Amino acid sequence: MTTTIDGSRIARRIRQQVAEEVAAAALSGTVPGLATILVGDDPASAVYVAAKRRAIKEAGMRDFHRHLPHHATHDDVAEVIDALAADPEVSGILLQLPLPRHLDGMALINRIPVTKDVDGLTTASAGRLARGERGLRPCTPSGVLELLDAENIPLRGANVAVVGWGELVGKPLTQLLLSRGATVSVAHEHTTDLAAVTRAADIVVVATGVRGLVGPEHVRPGVVVIDVGIHRTPSGLAGDVRSAELDGIADRITPVPGGVGPMTIAMLLVNTLRAARWGAEREAVAA
Repeated sequence: MTTTIDGSRIARRIRQQVAEEVAAAALSGTVPGLATILVGDDPASAVYVAAKRRAIKEAGMRDFHRHLPHHATHDDVAEVIDALAADPEVSGILLQLPLPRHLDGMALINRIPVTKDVDGLTTASAGRLARGERGLRPCTPSGVLELLDAENIPLRGANVAVVGWGELVGKPLTQLLLSRGATVSVAHEHTTDLAAVTRAADIVVVATGVRGLVGPEHVRPGVVVIDVGIHRTPSGLAGDVRSAELDGIADRITPVPGGVGPMTIAMLLVNTLRAARWGAEREAVAA
């Protein structure tokens, strides 16, 4: 039987731990705060931001939200980011993507100070990750590692196939896995024989945005499969993996929903708490 990895349960544990640490920090006058920036009225983005704000409040953190109209200019958004960057009450800043097409998302993200980049998406954060320096890591890849750790799945010496080389998941996840001593193979849209890459792996992480891409023909018995994809279908949510077809083949697998998804917000809380602590360290040194 294939065991389902309960990401919702693991995420709840992390969120509870963060809430306890926030309550303890509040006793000394340090309360983390997250600023979310939403530009426009994209329904999906609005739902995601609402979920993040709800989680922040439940953890006892302060909620600094900014909502700009769809027609906001680059300078309008930049002004908001700069003001939040200068605000000592704001521990972390999150610019919700995607942005309206007339805005340069990467240029705006790079205005976020690396010390407040709770999404881990700035060029400076990527550089720190590549060099193994202290920094805030992207939430979804960090959540994948937390899932594996919670399941006591060893990474040192493991063969891991990462399917997908996107900036949000595939590339940073590869760096994180390498830092943990895993041997990593990366497959992507130009890979001519996907199964040749994935069948040799102990762990397969799929983050392509292609529904049902990976099935039993791609994995060996006993593999651990982490499905990062999420797609809305007439019959409900589905992932990048044909999970039902892997029952009895995979040792463990994450479901969609209830697998990686809940971990992303949990790790956002972790990053916000870390950012607040590092901010307090800088203030102590400055004093």
